[in-house]
Amino acid sequence: MRIALAAAVAMLAACSQRQAPAPNAGIPAVTATMQRQVLNAIDAGDGDLRVRQLRHKMALEPRDIGVRKELARRYQEIGCPELAVEHYRLACVEFPDSAELHVLLAQALRLAPAPEQAMRVLEEFAERRPDGPVEVYAWLAILRDEQGDFVKAEKAHRAAVALAPDRVGLHNNLGYNLLLQGRHADAAQALRLALAIDSRSEIARNNLGLALAANPGEAVMQWQSVSGPAAAHSNLAALWIEQGRYDEARRELSIALSHQRDHSQALANLRLLAELDGGPAVIAAVADRSAWSRFWAAVKGAFVSSKVKESNEPVLSGKRK
Repeated sequence: MRIALAAAVAMLAACSQRQAPAPNAGIPAVTATMQRQVLNAIDAGDGDLRVRQLRHKMALEPRDIGVRKELARRYQEIGCPELAVEHYRLACVEFPDSAELHVLLAQALRLAPAPEQAMRVLEEFAERRPDGPVEVYAWLAILRDEQGDFVKAEKAHRAAVALAPDRVGLHNNLGYNLLLQGRHADAAQALRLALAIDSRSEIARNNLGLALAANPGEAVMQWQSVSGPAAAHSNLAALWIEQGRYDEARRELSIALSHQRDHSQALANLRLLAELDGGPAVIAAVADRSAWSRFWAAVKGAFVSSKVKESNEPVLSGKRK
């Protein structure tokens, strides 16, 4: 009973340390034996009821992919990523043509973290199955982007788009990759294609604003259509802050806060700007705003046909869907 209790308590810590200490490590033999029993209990699933149930079911139905996937997910939930990886590996050996299992294995390796192995899993699958499915190329592209290999990532993004040209997220991801390469015109083209498929995609429109940053007026127009004027001018200010153009950033933040004086993203950008340029963390024109100005701002706001959600997260980091 005490051993079973120890297994439950030690579950999270022990999952990342799978080997018992060597006998000559100065640990009493009784303690080493107990540790080994705890690890054995964890391996057998005695420390988690759901793991034990799934292992039993897997023994009865070894060809059931769903059970294997659920067991791997359960190991991830209880903090045993290495066991999740091993179960996905075994499943991929058992079902070598399952794209879903290979993608799940790559995702588990990505979290391990073992990104190089994750990419290799998908690359080898793509060599055997160059016709897809699209998820293999989409995830391979994302992994390559995360590793900074943008040129190879672009090839995978384009392969994914070719397999599923009607998916807005794939065009958006390609556009984001091109942004990372500094190819703003090409990025704008890809993002416009995304919006042609779904004009409501906020992520694609935000990224299009970044691609059009060389033309601030057009960038603000794209952002404003998604998040309103305060967020749009705050986004442009964040871009100027990144480029060290502090005076222009202050001007944009002044405009943003004239539209919405308590806009959280604009205020956060203003605090950051104050740290960088030593200026005040307040916009005088906003602080001294008259009741007459507030009245006209309210009148102007009344003509907005629909209120859109404003993001509290900076857009400049770029996003995928």
